[in-house]
Amino acid sequence: MISVVIPCYNSSRTIGKVVALTAAELDRLGYPEHEFVLVDDSSPDNGATAEVLRTLSRTRNDVKAVLLAHNAGQHNAIMAALNFAVGDTIIGMDDDMQTHPSQLGKLLAEYEKGYDLVYGYYPEKKHSGFRNFGSYINYISSRILIGKPKWLRSSSYWVIRKFVRDYVIQYKGAYAYTQGLFLRTTKNISCIPIEHFEREVGKSNYTFKKLVRLWSNIIGFSVVPLRLATYVGYIFSVLGILGALFVVIRRLLVPTMAIGWPSMMAAICFFSGINLLFMGLIGEYVGRMFLGMNRNPQYVVRETCGIERKENEQAKKTDDTGSGDLSAAAD
Repeated sequence: MISVVIPCYNSSRTIGKVVALTAAELDRLGYPEHEFVLVDDSSPDNGATAEVLRTLSRTRNDVKAVLLAHNAGQHNAIMAALNFAVGDTIIGMDDDMQTHPSQLGKLLAEYEKGYDLVYGYYPEKKHSGFRNFGSYINYISSRILIGKPKWLRSSSYWVIRKFVRDYVIQYKGAYAYTQGLFLRTTKNISCIPIEHFEREVGKSNYTFKKLVRLWSNIIGFSVVPLRLATYVGYIFSVLGILGALFVVIRRLLVPTMAIGWPSMMAAICFFSGINLLFMGLIGEYVGRMFLGMNRNPQYVVRETCGIERKENEQAKKTDDTGSGDLSAAAD
């Protein structure tokens, strides 16, 4: 079975089309056994997205809906969807038709070669310049902080195997970063170019604040920033010693040299800023450890729709298969 996990945010006008086209494409490709796990990340649209998801779960046997009690962020919403997915293969998509169902064949063809994780990437993106710049910063940061391979290009369109999902959902931290979790699970990875489509409705929900918040989640999977603080401390300590020696020697050679108050204040402000910067960085790590110890949740589920019914159907199917096997053995 294939599970398609989709975090939904203000997607009441698009998610129905995404589900219908994706189901039709999976049927065409020869994957009739599939399910959709749709997670409403507490969309601020007066319940419109939640109601569409409820309707889909009632009218389609292949849809599970999970409604979160508060906005948890895209990656935490994906974690919620992964926890409810039961497929042997899991596909991650967006809710806005930019990760288009027509590209599924390319991803699954690459996946069938035996990879544990396949990313689709976009040679030509349809995002705004601001969003593309944020993606570039995220790409550079991922390479430096979590050791992402230089050749690997990624997006929110991916396919993973069940064992990857099983390992990823063991992570219970409040600041999930799916790419970091995927990369520390397996190295058997591939990526292929796919077409990026225009957003059909509305505009990107990512603001500068949300992009910074997403980027900051990377540090939860790396100690490189702390090591950088150590290296910077070494460098400035050496520079400070050299500077002090220079001043002493020059003072001995030129006794009339005046001590500059402005330069001293500039140096104090600069080094104080460096200290505060890295104290804040260390504080971020300590704060996240504190929230982890207090079990700050990744997400809070307000309501689920269609999940119990589908679990019962799956159990019945398993029982029927088991009964058939026993009958055959008796004969």
